[in-house]
Amino acid sequence: VQQAMAVLKDFYAKSAEATALAQTAQTPAEDAPETFDKPYTGMLPEGGSVVDFLEVILSDFARLESETATAEQTEQDEYEKFMFESKKDKALKENEKGHKEAKRKDTETALVATEEELKLTQEQLDKAIEYYEKLKPTCVDSGIS
Repeated sequence: VQQAMAVLKDFYAKSAEATALAQTAQTPAEDAPETFDKPYTGMLPEGGSVVDFLEVILSDFARLESETATAEQTEQDEYEKFMFESKKDKALKENEKGHKEAKRKDTETALVATEEELKLTQEQLDKAIEYYEKLKPTCVDSGIS
């Protein structure tokens, strides 16, 4: 765009001095109106030249490029923040998982030990009840004197 503007500015600068399209004074026999009695300068006085149009395009392009770069940087910063928070959260959850698994193992080990102790205690109780039932008839007065 900048190169095109340079070429067009150069062209219009030279065309202001050129008289190639300017017609010489006409004879009355030709009876044609004089349309080009001064050098052709395009539509420059009206403010709508190609150079002005390209300058607007260039400024719009620069603005768009700036806005896009800013938006991309903002999105990149948000992404990096999100990734940092996600990694931190993942590490915390993995640590918590490890603690819960260790607690579960300890609880299961305690359960197995308690069940084993219950089994042994039940066996002792059963043997004590059996021995009590065996001794009961000899200790209890049967009513015979």
